[in-house]
Amino acid sequence: MIRILTDSTADFSAAQQQELGVHVVPLNVNFGPDEVYRDCIDLDAEEFYERLSQADHLPTTSQPSPDAFLQEFEAARDAGDDVVAILLSSKLSGTVQSAELARGLCEGWGDHIYIVDSLTATLALQLLCRHALELRAAGSTAADIATAVDEDRHFVCLYAVVDTLKYLQKGGRLPKAAAVAGTLLGIKPVVTVREGKIAVAGKARGLAGAYVNIFKLITDEAGGMDSSRPAMLGYTGHANTVKPFQKYIGDQLHLPAPLVSPIGTVIGTHAGPGACGIAYFAAQ
Repeated sequence: MIRILTDSTADFSAAQQQELGVHVVPLNVNFGPDEVYRDCIDLDAEEFYERLSQADHLPTTSQPSPDAFLQEFEAARDAGDDVVAILLSSKLSGTVQSAELARGLCEGWGDHIYIVDSLTATLALQLLCRHALELRAAGSTAADIATAVDEDRHFVCLYAVVDTLKYLQKGGRLPKAAAVAGTLLGIKPVVTVREGKIAVAGKARGLAGAYVNIFKLITDEAGGMDSSRPAMLGYTGHANTVKPFQKYIGDQLHLPAPLVSPIGTVIGTHAGPGACGIAYFAAQ
C-alpha cells in the first residue's frame, strides 16, 4: 500500500482525510507559551479568526517536530506501506526539514519514503495531494507518484486577495518593503506563491478590482486554466468572499464548479481574516 501524507496547511477537513485516505501532520498556532493549538484540530476556525482580528499581538506558527513525522513513518513501516509526503514549501516553513530528519531516523524504511517539497501552500498544496491520491487509485507506484507531483508543482497556481498585508509582513512571510503596496486607503493587494515564496502579484482599488486583477492574471500570466483538472477556492473566515470566483469559473470559463475549502489557522495567521483565493493547474 501507499500512504499519501501531507501537513495541515493543505487544509483537508477531518471528514475529507477519512474519506480520501490522506494522512495529515499538524502544524501549530501559538497565542502564547501556554496556548499552543494544533492546526485544524484544537481550535475552531470561527473562534480563531475572531481572536485573530482582536489580538494585540500576532500569534506565531511552528512546524511539526521530526518526532511527529517519525510516528507516521514508523506506522507505515510497521504496515509495510510506502509513503509519499507532499509538504508546505520549504521556503515558508521548516516542515520539509522536519520530515527529512524523521526519514533519516526511520530505520530500515528510508528508501520507502518519498518527500516532495510542494513549493506552495494551502489550496495549491491540496490540489497536488488530490492528484497524488488519483494516481494511487490508478495503481501508480510511490516513486512514480512522487515524480509526477514533483513535475506538477511547477504548473499549480495560487492567487489570493488579502484585506491587508500586515499579517504576512508581521509573520515574516513578506518583506516590509513589499507590504507597503497594501497600506494605501482602499488598495487590496493580490498575492501569489512564486518559486516557493509569497510575492505581491498586483494591487487594485477595492475588492471588485482585486478580483478582476486575478482574473486577468489567470488569463495573461499563467495562460489560463487546464480545464481537464480541478480548481479550488478557499477563504479565511468569510465563505461569501469566494462567490466572484465561482461566478467567473461558471459563467465566464464554463467550467465545473470548483472545490471550496475554508483555510486553516496556520495559513490564516499570515493571510489574516477576510482573505480568499483560487488555485488551479495552468494549461500546458
